[in-house]
Amino acid sequence: MNANNCRPSYYVDSANPRPEYSPLVGEQQADVCIIGAGYTGLSAALHLAEKGYSVRLLEGEAVGWGASGRNGGQVCQGHNMGHAELTKKMGRAAADALWQSSLASVELVKTLIAEHQINCDLKQGVMHVAAKPGHVAEIRESVAYKHKVLGYDKIRFVDDDEVQGMLGTERYYGGEYWQDAVHLHPLNYALGLAAAAIKAGVVIHEHSRVTGYTAGKQAEVRTDQGVVKAKYILLACNGYLDKLEPRVAAKIMPINNFIIATEPLSDELCQRINRDDVAVADSRFVINYFKLSGDNRLLWGGGENYSRHFPKDIPNFVRPYMLQFYPELADVKIDYGWGGTLAITLNRMPHFDRLEENLFVAQGYSGHGVALATLGGKLMAEAISGSAEKFDLFARVPTPSFPGGTLLRWPGLVAGMLYYSMRDRFF
Repeated sequence: MNANNCRPSYYVDSANPRPEYSPLVGEQQADVCIIGAGYTGLSAALHLAEKGYSVRLLEGEAVGWGASGRNGGQVCQGHNMGHAELTKKMGRAAADALWQSSLASVELVKTLIAEHQINCDLKQGVMHVAAKPGHVAEIRESVAYKHKVLGYDKIRFVDDDEVQGMLGTERYYGGEYWQDAVHLHPLNYALGLAAAAIKAGVVIHEHSRVTGYTAGKQAEVRTDQGVVKAKYILLACNGYLDKLEPRVAAKIMPINNFIIATEPLSDELCQRINRDDVAVADSRFVINYFKLSGDNRLLWGGGENYSRHFPKDIPNFVRPYMLQFYPELADVKIDYGWGGTLAITLNRMPHFDRLEENLFVAQGYSGHGVALATLGGKLMAEAISGSAEKFDLFARVPTPSFPGGTLLRWPGLVAGMLYYSMRDRFF
């Protein structure tokens, strides 16, 4: 494989036609100014416009340029923190409501796609599989808990033989099959949300990086070329927040994750390695995840780093993870390799907050961003319009800051991630 011949992003090259939105220039007015045109910002903009609010959405790059246009495209129920642990921290009623919100987030994505006729390679089914035999019991118990405690029957345990038959490898073991989960082309989903928001009356400004803002009665958001005076400000920057809002920056840690896309595979090979055309994520701490694209490419996500720089050769950084499980793909050409920055929290639950009366933030989706960010935008819109109960439920989840704040979080995270990476290899 000649990595120098790889293009950066399969998603960009297979994106639906899209307009370019002009930068913000001069002084503008809006009921709500949103910073960030990923899923959170786009969903918030669409739902606010449908409620009659005037909205201006500012994006430093282009719609879907960040993690929303670069991720694995999995849309699955559940949270990273289990229902039992949430019950201990917040009580049964709150834990039940958060579980129901996760189901609602997936249904919201499906509804928006259908309502706005978004062409995004929507497919059914997500598998969470054990990368080691010792992980199977925990997955089996997780499925049983959802059946017995939550009364949720759209998930089933899949034993070793069935997993290996579905995925064509003996290197994966038992798993859980989320029957109502879906997967999609993430950038085309984001572009579809943008088109729906524009149709509803939202004004989007690309290449309009925010340099600062002031909340309160005289709220305004500033870029190098313009200013938006607004009644409300929504922060929807996630892993790209940087130093814009120090009060919440230490709640999240930006990390980089990487994906490759193979050349189109034969129908026979696709059938062998992913019989039911599901999206897959495994049980490693630094997970592998993969799916087939609409044109039969294997999209494989694997490997992370915790610096401000991507590896120089992403295809050769990710490819060994794929070959651990599918060595027969050694001669398959890698056409694309790209990376993206997401935001994690210490407890891996999303961080929602109302920093001032007219200043909201939603971030830190920790790998569940397609569904939960879409929901987060909707809940911010509801909170602004006077129905904050569901937003406040997420805001009640304790979200500790990273030790040492933004200055010392990097070395602490790297040490922790290296420890868990070693556990992936040896335990």
